[in-house]
Amino acid sequence: MPASVSAPHIGYAAMLERFHPLEILEFAQHAESRGFRGVMAADHYQPWIPQQGQASFVWNVLSALGQTTGGDLGTGVTAPTFRWHPAMVAQASATLAAMNPGRHWLGLGSGEAINEHVVGQYWPEAPERINRMFEAVEIIKKLFASGLSGKDVRHDGQFYRLESTRLWTMPETAPEILVATAGPVAAKRAGKTVDGLITEAAPLEKIDVLLKRFAEGAREAGRDTAQQSRVLRLHLSWAETDEQAMSNALLEWPNGGLRFAKNDIRSPFEIEQLARMVRPEDFEGRMPVSADPDVHRRYIQGFLNAGFDRIYLHNVGRNQREFVDVFGRDVLPALVK
Repeated sequence: MPASVSAPHIGYAAMLERFHPLEILEFAQHAESRGFRGVMAADHYQPWIPQQGQASFVWNVLSALGQTTGGDLGTGVTAPTFRWHPAMVAQASATLAAMNPGRHWLGLGSGEAINEHVVGQYWPEAPERINRMFEAVEIIKKLFASGLSGKDVRHDGQFYRLESTRLWTMPETAPEILVATAGPVAAKRAGKTVDGLITEAAPLEKIDVLLKRFAEGAREAGRDTAQQSRVLRLHLSWAETDEQAMSNALLEWPNGGLRFAKNDIRSPFEIEQLARMVRPEDFEGRMPVSADPDVHRRYIQGFLNAGFDRIYLHNVGRNQREFVDVFGRDVLPALVK
């Protein structure tokens, strides 16, 4: 590789809604041995569809990965808004970061009903969910600061209260906070507020608008855009044949072919019924489905060219070890930043 070209940061997306946690540990270690850098894992209470079959506790799994791998460890994402009070997310994140110095980043989202409704709270519309998330970010930042300064903080806001307290276990440097969004308004707000943005694959023209709004918000707040992270989780279906790749997509990840928002759906069984309508053509433009590694390489490279710093790959099939081997050999070395 020429000296002027650096290897991009391509990590492994650990899908806790699809694999047993012991399998996740094995897959992540194998991915690291093949050149993947770091792991992101989402906080799911339920899988998207029953076929996926798992939903382990993200903080336990990330803690175990901290002891068995050497790359970065990110929540991609957790919602500090309904199942969790922001104070608990701050404590979990600070502890993970203290155990794994310099490796943990905290990815936050506004939540989805399939995970958050289980505690029986009222499920609000999207604007309120986003406002809740940004107030939660404020609390988490206060608590991170309290752990570093050794001074108590409190909060009395629109959605949350925090009595006078501090974080007693804290790393030397607070974890990087990233916010997940697919909309330009929230992206601009994130740019003003946090250390980075997380999103999922979308048409490049939409991605361009998202990243520009994020940078615009950062500049308005006097933040250094060069120091902010841009993270992408990318779904794909690779298998030894095109037919098997499509079969895997339809069986294991039909939710990726649904062309409407799923934020308000409460049950995996409801999504399973809706997913019966998904056809092969529904994945076009949304997720590459191919046996050709070069098809996937070009797709990933497009997002690197768009400006993402870190991309975490999720292959939707059960063939995780084979995917890691092929991509570690044929895809990752050919990508450039």
